[in-house]
Amino acid sequence: MSIVYLNGSYLPMDEARISPMDRGFLFGDGIYEVVPSYAGKLVGFGPHMQRMQQGLDAIELKVHLNEAEWRTIAQELLERNGGGNLGLYFHISRGADLRRNHAYPENIAATRYAFVFEIAPPPAPDKAAARCFHVSTTEDLRWRRCNIKSTALLGNVMHYQHGHSRGHGETLLYNEAGELTEAAACNVFIVKDGAVATPPLDHQKLPGITRLMLLDILRKHSSIPVSERIVTMQEVHSADEVWLTSSSKEVAPVLSIDDQPVGDGQVGDVWLAAQTLFARHRYDY
Repeated sequence: MSIVYLNGSYLPMDEARISPMDRGFLFGDGIYEVVPSYAGKLVGFGPHMQRMQQGLDAIELKVHLNEAEWRTIAQELLERNGGGNLGLYFHISRGADLRRNHAYPENIAATRYAFVFEIAPPPAPDKAAARCFHVSTTEDLRWRRCNIKSTALLGNVMHYQHGHSRGHGETLLYNEAGELTEAAACNVFIVKDGAVATPPLDHQKLPGITRLMLLDILRKHSSIPVSERIVTMQEVHSADEVWLTSSSKEVAPVLSIDDQPVGDGQVGDVWLAAQTLFARHRYDY
């Protein structure tokens, strides 16, 4: 049975309870993070907690736990759930009030919840073993604060469903100018003539931790040209390689877009170099 953390206590998941008046339930008024761990070793924990704090600050939600205290909770959950390859989900909502009101209530306690779930072993730098994706495309119709990792994910869910209903594993999103933003649950990179590019961060994109780590790793440990710049959908469709990045996928090759092959339709050499370096340095952050 899975042991979860809820407001300072560790208990079986089927015993965890929150109020139906919790603003996370009523409004999606909260912030979340997902952190992978392999054999008890956390990936990117520091950057994940920094992003979570930035999200809490953005929505003016005060939670008096620092990174070290969150790390203690993470390690306790890993130990109580037997270790192995586990993802950690952290969820902080504004808490429960006595009435439903759009304005932020004062003097209520935030709801702090965390649980673990099984994940696959870490992706290997092996073309034959790569988890590859076929994706759809559609215009990005979400709100203009996608840089906040809010628990209110309906826009992302609907865009993800767009691809899923077509038999695809993700959906690439573009704005009104025909510029790539991100995917429904991932950041996106393209490769052309050996050079790697990804859209710059702004309100249209989540500042992904795997994105952050990959950019840093490529710049520090390779000679691969890397840029953060506007990427048009025309460039996406003519790219030699396209990658999805997220905490669960690390660096995942895209083999087709709207049923048309990316490049030669095979896993690329630049992906292999990037995933090899990422696997070597995934625990550095």
